[in-house]
Amino acid sequence: MGAAERRQLILDLLCQRRKETIPNLAAELGVSERTIRRDIEMLTLRYPIETVCGRYGGGVRMADWYQQGRRRLTPRQTALLRRLAAGLQGEDLEDMKQILAQFAF
Repeated sequence: MGAAERRQLILDLLCQRRKETIPNLAAELGVSERTIRRDIEMLTLRYPIETVCGRYGGGVRMADWYQQGRRRLTPRQTALLRRLAAGLQGEDLEDMKQILAQFAF
């Protein structure tokens, strides 16, 4: 995996998880913590990522307001889709679950 792919993956992970530690990212991506730090440094130039110092609360966070190129459902929309999903079966239910996983808060 090249640097661009790895940085995109880091960005995707931070958008999903909202915060993570450098050691966890390094272990998950199979690179050194220094490599992750360099990647984060580069990403902070273009994205609202902040690093937080601290032994237990430290790590990397994505700004709460930032969503990576896709819209999210409001809680009301999510609730509606969950109610509709209760009446679905088979492939339709699986499709609805994927929609909720991808777009719901």
